[in-house]
Amino acid sequence: MPHRNAPDPRRFPRRTVHLDFHTGPDIPDVGRDFDPAAFARTFRDAHVDSVTVFAKCHHGHLYHGTDRPERHPGLAPDLDLLAEQIDALHSVGIRAPIYLSLQVDEYAAREHPEWIAHGEDLKLTRWATSAFDPGWNILDMSSPYADYFADQLDEVLRRFAPVDGIFVDMCWDQPSASRWAVDGMRREGLDPADADHRARYATLVARRYMARYTAMVEQALPEDSAMGVWFNGRPKTGLPEERRFLRHVEVEGLPTGGWGYAFLPYVARFVRPLGLPALSHTGRFHESWGDNAALKPRAALLYECGQILSHGLTSGVGDVLHPRGAPSPAVYELIGSVYEHIAKCEPFLDGGRTVTEVALVTDPRLGDNPGASIIGAVRALQQLRVQFDVVPPGADLSGYRAVVVPETTEVDDALAERLYAYRRAGGAVLLVGPALLGSGGGPSLPGLPVEGLAPAPPGEVFLACRGVPGVREDFPVISHGSRLTARPRPGAEVLARVAEPYFPRAWDRFCGHSYTPPADPTDEVAVAVGDGVAAVTVPLCESFHEHGIETYRHLLGAALDRLLPDPLLRAGGPVHLETSVVRTGTSTVVHLLSFAPVRETPRLDLVHDPFPLVDVPVSVRLAAPPRSVRLQPAGQELAWQHDGRYVHTRVTTLDGHAMVVVEHD
Repeated sequence: MPHRNAPDPRRFPRRTVHLDFHTGPDIPDVGRDFDPAAFARTFRDAHVDSVTVFAKCHHGHLYHGTDRPERHPGLAPDLDLLAEQIDALHSVGIRAPIYLSLQVDEYAAREHPEWIAHGEDLKLTRWATSAFDPGWNILDMSSPYADYFADQLDEVLRRFAPVDGIFVDMCWDQPSASRWAVDGMRREGLDPADADHRARYATLVARRYMARYTAMVEQALPEDSAMGVWFNGRPKTGLPEERRFLRHVEVEGLPTGGWGYAFLPYVARFVRPLGLPALSHTGRFHESWGDNAALKPRAALLYECGQILSHGLTSGVGDVLHPRGAPSPAVYELIGSVYEHIAKCEPFLDGGRTVTEVALVTDPRLGDNPGASIIGAVRALQQLRVQFDVVPPGADLSGYRAVVVPETTEVDDALAERLYAYRRAGGAVLLVGPALLGSGGGPSLPGLPVEGLAPAPPGEVFLACRGVPGVREDFPVISHGSRLTARPRPGAEVLARVAEPYFPRAWDRFCGHSYTPPADPTDEVAVAVGDGVAAVTVPLCESFHEHGIETYRHLLGAALDRLLPDPLLRAGGPVHLETSVVRTGTSTVVHLLSFAPVRETPRLDLVHDPFPLVDVPVSVRLAAPPRSVRLQPAGQELAWQHDGRYVHTRVTTLDGHAMVVVEHD
């Protein structure tokens, strides 16, 4: 029976904790120190409103009252740990979604080794390099294990309905050459000996179990629940097809755990336009999941949660509960200090929506790690203060003022037609490198400011810029990567021409350490703009990611300034400053996020301190004068001016994350 203080299922959680509890069978005294009142108080005092608690861990053990043999052997017979955790959290109004591990289950793998996925080489699929290394076995979802898991899930749902949500972990597409997978592929008319067919079948299997388990969970949810089932490990770029299984989205992305600080700015902008409520996980760990004996600096956690908030998502922080069941005071002092700040920010964002005006079109087949071109574009646009979403080629573009198509997005006939219709309706388009060519090899869009497009011979060239703020006209800059040759059309504004080296560098003819110096600029165009279209014949986005030359960012910025001379936001300050704009019914909110991750170990970018903003100019487009401008959550009144198009103010803050709240009618 629900507790009288149980949380409202209609309200999506804002400050969550994902409470890992992967506890091996050799651990004794499981839950020995669990105290319901202290457990609930810890999370309440840390400003947490939802805690994901464990029914089943990667070891395959269960933590609730059950007669199944998988129940953890170190859990006292009279302790229903999961039930007591849920009841304790509900008693203080905190949600308690339930976690179950799917494709990683050591108990099932030991009892039924025939259920383990294996490759065409007949090797078992394991997260280990040797049979004698610790590591997880990966289960085959085309085997009877799928029914085994369904029985576990069914028991949890019957025992705890109505549930606050279900989190199913380890749900990627897992190709297998097991007898069950081979038989299944043959039934589908697929060739088990073909690697592509095995991958297709793995996706089919995953979507079938998602449909099956979703139907089960839906029966155990309150009808108006904001949360449903989440299948973790699926690529977010697959969400346009898989959203039918979901009520909400969760993004796993610990920056120091292998995801990096470039991951969320890309994925959040892809998830956000889908319109589903979404939360994003980081972790309190110094490195990744399971690093339970190390804490990250507070500034890093503040940056990560502030970044999540600024992208319109809600925050989740990963933790590992000690096997004895008592949360660590040190952990929740850290999490609570950050969540206190987030909670103070939330009232200014209630009912708000993130405002964007540019769409970056990406190929979803590239997945959640889309490569240099997309990440370079995301980083450049972010540094240029452009307010943008990341969208697939089939997305509705009508709500955007400009569209950017980077190098790795193929402009097939369907996308070319959509871009043409979008351009005829008045939208601006920026095309980079191969995106200038359609599937037939001709121009991908009528009215390009360049003509004579053709692949250029290999070899490095230089960019001679003109009219690009921040770039000297008398200093040609190296251009990396392959390019297209083109000439400017009459009337086009050329922002960069190609300068050839004196001669190509070769083993028997070279000059200097790196490349032959540039000679004079040619008539070949590198960046040109005209009639609402910008053409970039060199791989600026990819090169910016790989080499970080600021001229590349300046060139993209200059081209966008021609297409959008009145952007939604302009802001000075350091190049790392991250911005976003939110509109509520009574205000426009500008997030300012100022932290500078530094590579301090061979693998980790670390954050120790906020980076102060001092007298930074901020201008946001607003037709009428505002009623007030304040820096929140500090409550500081800011001086401002309105010129008929923009509200202008200046900001000084030492806190790393602040919001300029412009109140208006």
